[in-house]
Amino acid sequence: MSQVKYIIFIAFLLLANCNTFAQKTERDYIRKGNKLFKEKSFVQAEVNYRKALEKNPNSTEALYNLGNTLSQQQKLKEAMQQYTSASKNEKSKAKLAKIYHNAGVLFYAAKHYQEAVQSYKQSLRNNPDDDETRYNLALAMKMLKDQQNQNKNKDKNKNKDKDKDKKKKEDEKKKQQDKQKKDDKQKQQPKPQPEKNKMSKENAEQLLNAAMQDEKQLQEKAKKQLRNQGRNLDKDW
Repeated sequence: MSQVKYIIFIAFLLLANCNTFAQKTERDYIRKGNKLFKEKSFVQAEVNYRKALEKNPNSTEALYNLGNTLSQQQKLKEAMQQYTSASKNEKSKAKLAKIYHNAGVLFYAAKHYQEAVQSYKQSLRNNPDDDETRYNLALAMKMLKDQQNQNKNKDKNKNKDKDKDKKKKEDEKKKQQDKQKKDDKQKQQPKPQPEKNKMSKENAEQLLNAAMQDEKQLQEKAKKQLRNQGRNLDKDW
């Protein structure tokens, strides 16, 4: 074997050993993480799964297990991100069924029933014989229907309230318009003017008495004139 070929062969062996070491290290972290997960040491389990992903970012097992660990810590959004990444890389239908099943559980817990239904359906497409997933799907569909009915009732109540407010505003506006019309009409009507020539009862009585007095004086004057004229008349024939 030439020296060049020997060097290439040695380099190939070293590279193969490095890959083997890397895979072994990844598996070691996953095994340790699984052990800690069973012991419910979720924080330490998370640390080991993340170290496994540092060695192999595409490890669907590490992604899936990390998602489970985060879920146990109520880090639901981060857990969902791990499940999503795992579902993109995983080829095994059995494992995909588990990934989508767990994603459905998280969506259901967050009351995102539409997404839960879709996740459970995806799980059943990969494993149609999973009765637990089928039960969870039925429950999620029921909760989704109830949620939709509640939303419809809320919308109806909102519309009723809007109609009431609208009618109330229209009534108030009509009242204001009617009041304005009434005020305008009153302004347009002429105010009664006092009668300048209208005399009081006392003045009328005074004038009447004065007229009667004048008439009496005239009658007396007329009688007096008649008497004077009678004196100058000729005697009867």
